[in-house]
Amino acid sequence: MTFDYNSTRNKLILAEYGRNVQNMVAYICTLPTKEERNRHAQVVIDLMGFLNPHLRDVADFKHKLWDHLHIISDFKIDVDCPYPVPTSDVLHVKPEALPYPQHRIRYKHYGKTVEVLIKQAKTIEDPQRKQLMVQSIANFMKMAYVTWNKDSVTDETIISDLKELSNGELILEDNVNLNKVDISRPAPSSMRPKNIQKGGIQNNKNRQNSNNRNNSNRPKNTGKRY
Repeated sequence: MTFDYNSTRNKLILAEYGRNVQNMVAYICTLPTKEERNRHAQVVIDLMGFLNPHLRDVADFKHKLWDHLHIISDFKIDVDCPYPVPTSDVLHVKPEALPYPQHRIRYKHYGKTVEVLIKQAKTIEDPQRKQLMVQSIANFMKMAYVTWNKDSVTDETIISDLKELSNGELILEDNVNLNKVDISRPAPSSMRPKNIQKGGIQNNKNRQNSNNRNNSNRPKNTGKRY
């Protein structure tokens, strides 16, 4: 007796369509006339669309189904396709390499965004608008500094770093106070309400259960006198 296992069968080219569709496509390739192949191919295309209804949300999903038909047949099927016939090269196209940034960030705790903002602020010609932009950048730098350092930072440090990053072109006006940045920290246990301290809720429940048991053991007052 010979058993038919999946490990002994041909590999599924597109598993989402199943083995029956792949067998149908292989059968179409064996038909002698193109008229028969075209008729059977159209039936298989309709079946493929029924098995994968999510493709209907894709733009030009019919084109995608015909491409999949040729891929399943290993590009051997000879039918009249309403779209350009794909070749095996489309399966081995390598994506273009992404251009990773090679620019070194001078102060990593400020990030690349600050350098981009400084570069953009240099191009502003209106003095008043430029000064507002510089102050916004300084506030952002202070927030970024405190986020990473967790300690207070003086405005003089931010102004000095801003001047250095801009090569002395961006300088804040005198008597400008940057926004105060606070890092929220959990309140100490002594400042928490008693009910949410460690074991507070459980202790309250235990006391309540104990009182209920004591009340249930007391004799009930029936109102009768002896």
